[in-house]
Amino acid sequence: MARRIPVDVKNYYDNAPSPHRQTMLEMRERILQIIPEAQEVVSYAMPAFRVDGEVVAGLLANKKHVGYYPFSGSILKLFPEELAKFTTTKSAIHVPVDKPLTKTLLAKLIKARIAL
Repeated sequence: MARRIPVDVKNYYDNAPSPHRQTMLEMRERILQIIPEAQEVVSYAMPAFRVDGEVVAGLLANKKHVGYYPFSGSILKLFPEELAKFTTTKSAIHVPVDKPLTKTLLAKLIKARIAL
């Protein structure tokens, strides 16, 4: 059964442009499969996922991409090969608007973040 999206988080998804919205919702489903215990919140004006009081992932619709944020500047540098085909900053992956991150890559990123 699909999990209900909290109202403040749902409002963000509802206002995201297409295809960003579909990509973000697909990534949301994958993230919740990896960390079903996560609490969905809005943090730094984006939908985010909190585990044991720590925000471990966030999604943000940008003009030309969907941003994936691990909420730590030390995570992305751990995965140079996996992230080579993406544009990244210290704190974000620029995900193509129509190509959500794979569940495998999301699991690596989230597990590394939780392990901090």
